[in-house]
Amino acid sequence: MSYKYIKYEVEERILTITLNRPHRLNAFVRAMREEIIVALDRAEEDDNIRAIIITGAGRGFSAGMDLEEGGSTFNYDEVSQDEHRDGGGILALRIYRLKKPIIAAINGPAVGIGLTMTLPMDIRIASTTAKMGIVFVRRGIVVDACASWFLPRVIGIGNALEWALTGKVFTAQEALACGLVSRVVEPSEVLPAARDIALEMVRNSAPVSLALTRQLLWSMTAANHPMEAHRLESKAYHWLGQQRDAGEGISAFLEKRLPNFTMSAQNDMPDFYPWSPEPPFKPSE
Repeated sequence: MSYKYIKYEVEERILTITLNRPHRLNAFVRAMREEIIVALDRAEEDDNIRAIIITGAGRGFSAGMDLEEGGSTFNYDEVSQDEHRDGGGILALRIYRLKKPIIAAINGPAVGIGLTMTLPMDIRIASTTAKMGIVFVRRGIVVDACASWFLPRVIGIGNALEWALTGKVFTAQEALACGLVSRVVEPSEVLPAARDIALEMVRNSAPVSLALTRQLLWSMTAANHPMEAHRLESKAYHWLGQQRDAGEGISAFLEKRLPNFTMSAQNDMPDFYPWSPEPPFKPSE
């Protein structure tokens, strides 16, 4: 399959999706969003792919929404208020539902949707040159990509409010201090660092265990009581303990070798998954 706005490259069971509008600092357009979603769907169905990295071509990750249309950029009067769905949110929810781990390799500036699209990703690594911003209030709009749900969970409500209400641009070091990114590296090391983490998962982690663990950690951030986590973890332990990957994981440990996990996150998930499906979107009638 060919893409216009992204690159799709698989190596060592890792898919790298590269936002590919370097002449516009990879500014976000609807067609790019659609291509990313198609790529994620394709990756989810491919058992050869065990982890995903998203990065940007050229010197930036993404400058946010392309504003070439000027003041009409955010005018959605072709649909009703109740029918409209934020494009960033559509992408964020697709990332949230992934059964494979996903890493943001933020190789340069990331603002607006260029940053909020990374919030549902599992790990973020930033270049020392990366500038970031939740700049929506400075454009007369509000946060997108479900950021009002994700951002406080990633960095805490205090930091989230400061960044969202000021719309300020901040450095990678500030992002590190607040926990938005897990590490800051030199520009040439951003993608290699992301690949190193992805390879750890590819070589050592069972795909079904990755999928269930990823969804447990994300969904339990909204649980009302730890008992909800206990019930789900207990179910997962009970089910996984009877599966072939558990036996392989123990054998590999005892034999001091890399495991050969054969179960598929696409085809071998338990019948109690998903336990928190996305609520249906109900446009006005």
